[in-house]
Amino acid sequence: MTSSPSQLATTWKFANTTSEPSRFRAYWHPRTLLAWVEALAVTGTILPRLGKAEDPAHVLSHWSRNLLRALHVEVEFTSAIPTGGQLWVSNHLSWLDPAVLLAQRPMGTLAKAEVASYPWLGRHARRAGLQFVDRNKPLHRALALLELVHQWRTGAPFLLFPEGTTTNGRELAPLYEGGLRAAFRLGLTVLPLRLESPDAHYPWIGAASLAPHIQALCRARRTQVKVHPGPVMAAIGDEDVWLLAIRTHLNPHSK
Repeated sequence: MTSSPSQLATTWKFANTTSEPSRFRAYWHPRTLLAWVEALAVTGTILPRLGKAEDPAHVLSHWSRNLLRALHVEVEFTSAIPTGGQLWVSNHLSWLDPAVLLAQRPMGTLAKAEVASYPWLGRHARRAGLQFVDRNKPLHRALALLELVHQWRTGAPFLLFPEGTTTNGRELAPLYEGGLRAAFRLGLTVLPLRLESPDAHYPWIGAASLAPHIQALCRARRTQVKVHPGPVMAAIGDEDVWLLAIRTHLNPHSK
């Protein structure tokens, strides 16, 4: 679910840190099962349309809104989303981050190379023409960048996570600057957005097991994600100063 800036909560309560339930109860709690069923139903109904859609970005945006609703994810913005940013740039906490932002507007995005091999989901993503990148391979990154430049020149809106990996949100990982520098040289306008969540079950680090994370997400009565939009940044002035301004906004210690 999303809320307008006028509906934003002004206070936050952090997740309860009570002891975890038994594995059996975590997996078979009715709320967990219901969330699983609804999320799978949404995915099974919408994603098969990706490969057939004239505009897959609109299908992904529609799926994102429904997935967030199924998992009781509440997205709150600290201010209105500025208009005019062709490229949205965000820090990265969870596999749900793309859904959080794609739900706000249809746009293209990159996916990790592993997504292409996911059962069923990967097949539909490949048919939709979703861009995949293996950030551990320089050649893959270069080829992905060439495709991005082609799309950006058409004026297509896009979402980029320059950290290239998820973190727990306490620190900003080093940024892959190739995409950002290309955006500057192409003259793109960029909107930086910083994500945070008071709920310990929201971030998912790649080294953690996915199944327990999804179970905790499904069992939660709600999951809160807070989005801090920055100003739309024109590609003017010194490139390194421009990059530093983006990095500063994405940093969790920024106020």
